[in-house]
Amino acid sequence: MRTLFQNARLIDPEAGTDTLGSLMVMDGVITDDTGTPDDVVDCRGKCLAPGIVDIGVKVCEPGERHKESFASAGRAAVAGGITTIVTRPDTDPAIDTPETLEFVARRASADALVNVLPMAALTKGRAGREMTEIGFLMDAGAVAFTDCDRVVTDTKVFSRALTYAKSCGALVVGHVQEPGLSAGGAVTSGKFATLRGLSGVSPMAERMGLDRDIALLEMTGAAYHVDQITTARALPALERAMANGLNITAGVGVHHLTLNEMDVADYRTFFKLKPPLRSEDDRLAVVEAVAAGVIDIISSMHTPQDEESKRLPFEEAASGAVALETLLPAVLRLVHAGHMELPHLFRALSLNPAKRLGLPCGRLSVGAPADLVLFDPDASLRLDRFKLHSKSKNTPFDGSILQGRVIATYVGGTNKTQELPDA
Repeated sequence: MRTLFQNARLIDPEAGTDTLGSLMVMDGVITDDTGTPDDVVDCRGKCLAPGIVDIGVKVCEPGERHKESFASAGRAAVAGGITTIVTRPDTDPAIDTPETLEFVARRASADALVNVLPMAALTKGRAGREMTEIGFLMDAGAVAFTDCDRVVTDTKVFSRALTYAKSCGALVVGHVQEPGLSAGGAVTSGKFATLRGLSGVSPMAERMGLDRDIALLEMTGAAYHVDQITTARALPALERAMANGLNITAGVGVHHLTLNEMDVADYRTFFKLKPPLRSEDDRLAVVEAVAAGVIDIISSMHTPQDEESKRLPFEEAASGAVALETLLPAVLRLVHAGHMELPHLFRALSLNPAKRLGLPCGRLSVGAPADLVLFDPDASLRLDRFKLHSKSKNTPFDGSILQGRVIATYVGGTNKTQELPDA
């Protein structure tokens, strides 16, 4: 089966190019075959790019399926141009055994419209006391190991886990916040937090957490990915670690790239995140770090929360926001504002996360899977959260005008957008 995508604006993050052309797909793989196509897709000059690889998605199975299931998360991913979701293990119970991981993998394979790759917990129960069976979990399909936002405070346990992960060739994903300094905080500390009467978290908590983890990486030589860098204070330490040859990469969530602490002015809990939204100076510093390649990966940090956990006083409300469907149109703000070009943006969205996990996707080269997104970067829409495919509707972009619309999402060359309920 040959499918020709013609009249496309090809966004190639590997080559760094944005050109008009065509792309041939045969049996779910990009090819240089020049035979007669069985099907022709006229892209009408719209952008065709590698599908997004989203690291750090929370799907609430097992334990909280009412917030998000693999079926609903898969539909939301398709609507957002995401072809691979890398799921977090902060479920109930935590994904810390091969049996739990295999259950998750079966549910994902049966229900999700996109590729699903699970991460497993680094320590049992994400309690920070005893590391999981990393080798067995890798055999069961775990692509990385993380305790998510529960920082392993015992440095001996953490160093042993890093050493073992290094011996297995496993990637560890860390949340860099000094837990004592950041405990109980709802917003970033400073004048704004004081004026609003909200408990603050110092940006230095991120810097201190990163410094500790970098020291342990120097000791163990493990492969390490920081889930989110959100402050200017942390960037020099990250740059030094990279310059010193440590096996470290860093990511940032879309909300910290596009929103700042002032957005919580009216105590809207949909803007309560972990870590909290930062100052505008921090936001711009992080945007510049993405443009410079210091921060490698942009992700949604999709965290579904139900209405009951959000409709509480700000300090008591749960943290997190859904973002599978809003990731691409929201992050296109960086392109429209002139911070970076589309090929560079898709390096952070597709190519770099695929490379970090050793995946063949995230590129338009011959032999790569035909995981693609066709989108119009200029089409505008007013977001209505109740029209999202996610079960939970806790998005801070509700009512916002976003610029960028996904036309179709292809997984293995198959148009999954046609399988959405409202297609």
